[in-house]
Amino acid sequence: MSSHPLATDVLAADGGTISSIETAINNAFDPISAAVSNLVFFTVNIGGAAVPLIVLWLIVGAVVFTVAFKFIQVRGIKRALILVSGKEDEADAPGEVSHFRALTAAVSGTVGLGNIAGVAVAVTLGGPGATLWMILAGLLGMASKFVECTLGVKYRDINEDGTVSGGPMKYLTKGLAERGLAKVGKVMAVFYAIVITFFAISGGNMFQANQTYAQVRSVTGGDDGFLASDGAKAVFGIVVALIIGLVIIGGMKSISAVTAKLVPTMALIYIVACGVVIAVNFRSVPTAFTAIFEGAFSPEGVAGGVLGVMIIGFQRAAFSNEAGLGSAAIAHSAVKTRHPVTEGFVAMLEPFIDTVVICTATALTIVIANTVTWQDQRAIVAETGELPAGGVTLTSDAFETVLPWFPYVLTLAVALFALSTAITWAYYGLQAWTSLFGRSRFSRTFFNVMFCMFTVIGTVLSLGSVLDFADATLFLLALVNITGLYLLLPVVKRELSEYLAMRRGEPDKVDAEV
Repeated sequence: MSSHPLATDVLAADGGTISSIETAINNAFDPISAAVSNLVFFTVNIGGAAVPLIVLWLIVGAVVFTVAFKFIQVRGIKRALILVSGKEDEADAPGEVSHFRALTAAVSGTVGLGNIAGVAVAVTLGGPGATLWMILAGLLGMASKFVECTLGVKYRDINEDGTVSGGPMKYLTKGLAERGLAKVGKVMAVFYAIVITFFAISGGNMFQANQTYAQVRSVTGGDDGFLASDGAKAVFGIVVALIIGLVIIGGMKSISAVTAKLVPTMALIYIVACGVVIAVNFRSVPTAFTAIFEGAFSPEGVAGGVLGVMIIGFQRAAFSNEAGLGSAAIAHSAVKTRHPVTEGFVAMLEPFIDTVVICTATALTIVIANTVTWQDQRAIVAETGELPAGGVTLTSDAFETVLPWFPYVLTLAVALFALSTAITWAYYGLQAWTSLFGRSRFSRTFFNVMFCMFTVIGTVLSLGSVLDFADATLFLLALVNITGLYLLLPVVKRELSEYLAMRRGEPDKVDAEV
């Protein structure tokens, strides 16, 4: 997921009328955004480190689920790979898409600029050691995905036309009703749907369009290029909106068909590019790995020492893979399966791909390239505690150590990441919208048209305060979702037990080890 506060360097804003409108909206939203951000990201001082309670809530949840399912992310990884390979796909099972396509759709919603800019910020603020803690947090987050995506399939609705409606809106309502908490579950589900709809339109759409425009504009001449005018902004936004519209109009089958090709392609391009940078700087590899391990346990210039760098790494991972927020359960719910827990296994691969692979690739690229820019930024952070430049420039400079034109590869990656994120969030938003206003053709069409209109608006206006507010509200979902996961934990344990018993050929027995 692209986290707006970590990527402000790519937001575009020109002078004139557009700038005036943008300034007026931001000024009106500033106090609201600041108040909500301060509430959601409230920090407590522990050992000299400022610890955001919401991040602590996400990490504690991941640890609880890891222990409750006895390190399912290790025990179940082989089963996850078998399922995603398609060897056990059931063509006639209820649902819309295969395990692989459900996974790529969900991954496309989490992988974004945050994996590039956000990670760069993390290893600058926390030093190389943040990489190790980021990896650990990603591994723990696999357990959260297992729980929420199992529930997503368990409590999904199969509509008359064969399409699926699932996610927290369903398991909070239906699951908690089973446990005698129907009213509480309904309130939690409505709150969840409202917040995630708002984020889908703003952070999942407007910001993605804006960052795509800004990146393309920067490599086509910047202020002197053909995309510098407000008119060019609007045309660019319309083109992006049309591309998104053509994909989302076909629903989950169309979205998964696109993401099944787009996600592996964009991930491969980016990882290969990172690999080339690392290979060219191969003499620095041993030094970089030493810095990562030493920096994780004896960091220099990081507020709060070991705990400080740990929180930075954990925060980056939590913001990137969305484990515990419940959003991915919406995409995973569409899978063709008769056994909900199978998609729980598959969903575990999502934080692994997003955080352990892609975020780590970014971190290693920056640390191993060890550019002068990164060294200078770290020195400024050590002296002032503030990061003056955004993350994209740091990653771009690392790419440039290979060839001057390599930042164009980064721009392509950013554009693909942003486009795939917007497409998936259109689906998330639609599912939340229809849970609130019904599944009529008018309701669905209205949302899709509105979503595409905001794509154009997002290209023209950066609306920083609105997006800060969206980011903050998104993490409010963790409070609702993880509370629901705790209450529904026995359901997931039963599903896992029954599935394992079925595979052993003992459907009437349960796994005593679960």
